[in-house]
Amino acid sequence: MKEQLLTNAKLVLADEVITGTLLIREGEIADIHTGVSSVPMAEDLDGEYLLPGLIELHTDNQEKYFTPRPKVDWPAHMAMATHDAQLVAAGITTSFDSVALGDIVGDSTRVEKLDAMINAIISSQEQGLNRAEHLLHLRCEVSFPGLMSLFERYVNQPLVKLVSVMDHAPGQRQFPPEAIGKYRDYYQIKYGLSDTELDRFVAEQQANSAQYADPFRRQICSMCHARDITIASHDDATLAHAQESAELGMRVAEFPTTLEAARASHELGLKVLMGAPNIVRGGSHSGNIAAKDLAAAGVLDILSSDYYPSALIQEAFLVAGLENDYDLAAAVRLVTANPAQAARLTDRGELKVGLRADLVQVNSHSVMPLVERVWSRGKRVF
Repeated sequence: MKEQLLTNAKLVLADEVITGTLLIREGEIADIHTGVSSVPMAEDLDGEYLLPGLIELHTDNQEKYFTPRPKVDWPAHMAMATHDAQLVAAGITTSFDSVALGDIVGDSTRVEKLDAMINAIISSQEQGLNRAEHLLHLRCEVSFPGLMSLFERYVNQPLVKLVSVMDHAPGQRQFPPEAIGKYRDYYQIKYGLSDTELDRFVAEQQANSAQYADPFRRQICSMCHARDITIASHDDATLAHAQESAELGMRVAEFPTTLEAARASHELGLKVLMGAPNIVRGGSHSGNIAAKDLAAAGVLDILSSDYYPSALIQEAFLVAGLENDYDLAAAVRLVTANPAQAARLTDRGELKVGLRADLVQVNSHSVMPLVERVWSRGKRVF
């Protein structure tokens, strides 16, 4: 691979932004220095930003391409190619594609399409079809009776680098006792249930949670520790939830629903992850704590695009412009260095000599930041 020299760029380093020059050699960052190079081979970036490639820990963006409409199955590799292209165009060079092991109902599309989706992620990565690097994030619904058979089927796949545990039963986490009315309204409309059927549905979910959630959560954490897989909590709402997550050795707190849980998680050493759409929209669509409030409190560590890939680059610039202590370098760490550290990816996440040349060129347009070009391991992919 030929050397590439990118100059006159605003280089977003770990703790500062400098105008400088970056050298790529054999897919890695070989040199960084301040100032503009006059070497003939140098490519002038006209003062635009150069960021590390974005790292996405939690996205289910691929689901809509495998099933673009109800009862429509799309060819798996075509679905992955579309998903991959959208991520790369958003500046994401490492994606933890999240797949749901278990669901509120056992015969949902997520459950039915699970094998096809995971096989497509694995085979497209192995065959070199992807432009971003795709890894697997197993989302474990611990109140789902058949969870452990699904988990044991996939946990030994080499691409599995992140596992999260969640309980969406009424009365738990995202739906505490005071929010059961909201739970009932949502699922009654979603599944077209009568009042009697809804009562039976709620009772079944609560019984499953009481029977399975705690033993499954502990068993999964034990199996992940044995395999050195990063574990994330999900929808923690209380101090007790955060303490339990820390005691079980979790490294990430996904989408805490309250400031209390987020602050406790952060202080206990878990990286607090929130959705970038929450920042872009100005708050949570479900009425939980807003990500901007966690940034103001200094306890926001990671942002995820969740369901909207292009939100990730937007949030970095938005967070840096809000009233908090995050400058642009710190805001960019939310989508680069911090998720890399949480997922134990030591070869990427910063503009630093010796790391992968995963790069994003961004035009800070007056309307919104625009991704101009993207490199993965020094190869131009967008």
